[in-house]
Amino acid sequence: MLKKLSPMRREAISITWPAFVELVMSTLFGMVDMIMVGRLSSAAITAVGLTNQPFMLLLAIFSAINVGTTTLVAWNIGAGNREKANLITRQIVVINAILGIILSALGVILSHQIVAFMGAQADTIKDATIYFQIVSSGLVFQAITMGITAALRGAGETKIPMFYNIGSNLLNVFGNYALIYGKFGMPKMGVAGAALSTTISRLVACVIGISVVYLSNQSFISIERKDRFRFDLGIIKEVFSIGLPSAIEQFVLQSGLMMFARTVSSLGTVAFAAHQIGLNISGLTFSPSMAFGVAATTLVGQSLGAKDEEKAKQYADMIHHMALFVACLMGGVFILFSYQLARLYTDDFAVAASAAIILKIMALSQPGQSTQLSVAGVLRGAGDTMYPLYASIFGIWIFRVFIAYIFVSVFHWGLIGAWVALLLDQYTRAAVVYFRYHSGKWKKVKSRAVMTKT
Repeated sequence: MLKKLSPMRREAISITWPAFVELVMSTLFGMVDMIMVGRLSSAAITAVGLTNQPFMLLLAIFSAINVGTTTLVAWNIGAGNREKANLITRQIVVINAILGIILSALGVILSHQIVAFMGAQADTIKDATIYFQIVSSGLVFQAITMGITAALRGAGETKIPMFYNIGSNLLNVFGNYALIYGKFGMPKMGVAGAALSTTISRLVACVIGISVVYLSNQSFISIERKDRFRFDLGIIKEVFSIGLPSAIEQFVLQSGLMMFARTVSSLGTVAFAAHQIGLNISGLTFSPSMAFGVAATTLVGQSLGAKDEEKAKQYADMIHHMALFVACLMGGVFILFSYQLARLYTDDFAVAASAAIILKIMALSQPGQSTQLSVAGVLRGAGDTMYPLYASIFGIWIFRVFIAYIFVSVFHWGLIGAWVALLLDQYTRAAVVYFRYHSGKWKKVKSRAVMTKT
């Protein structure tokens, strides 16, 4: 079937589908994890859910490194400079390891204060603290894996991350079953078991990722072990100059989402459990759009590295249209089967009914969400990382923080009010990045960056 497609569409699909499978499967495994936790109690779902946004906030700093890495590797692969791409990867692995150790320590030390800030109540604070401590201890493994994955995606090698990430997630599901419920001779650890399984699976993915780039010849990215390592300040400066707006964007995004979660947690354990179920299932829609964003960053970056602006534009248009099509299909599934999906997580009919309503709201956001994620990937591939930042500032902090608070706490619209604010956020961010894309100015960012460097 692929042979009947144009060469550009075949290339786009060949890069997109492994990222698509990886992200969707990771989301499905995450859903299975939450279903397992949900069988313990609604309080257990809330305990795990309260830790998600603070943990993502800890990871925000790596966005500067990872976005800069993917873009720079793509530019150099497009320009035929494989040696520079390998050098960039080695720098990033070491930097992520150092930063990961520091942030892991902070997460463990400050875990109780963080979950208390998130609004954990008496029935959730103990489990939430333990979960956050254990998961934070493995943040360094995730950081290293993220850096390797970013480099491989920049080289267009999305199959390798797909295999090691799916493998680690399979291990996580097995570990959850064994450690949450005490199967196969393992202790029954409940929420703590879910955290331990997650950390072990991230360690395994990290070991495999390091083996791919350091020990095997299966990857286009290959690091020479015999060469003495030293920090290359030129590469580090390039990475951060491209990626720093993305790190700020992630900080704005994750801190805003953390405040959003705090607003929802004020509605109580049952409402937050429904909210967490909705977020967990809605990952099925984020994953395809994120996969198209990965493909856009890689193909646009490589095209601009080869100085072919017209090809970059063709890839961008094509990927955006593909993302819209898939997102609309997912929206239809949510409208038709929202309650059935929610019931997989809980036997509490009130929680399932609330989750089903917010999934229908999420279905309405699909065109906006797919546009903002795929087009932001285009801009990042061009090194034009400021506009995704602007989009997050306007969308997240105006709607998910300020408007959501008004809808929930002033108008008393409850969980529906929070998710209507989420809907408005998605379309606001989509408008900001699309207008920048439509202007065509993103195509000149790389050439200006090269001129500045020289």
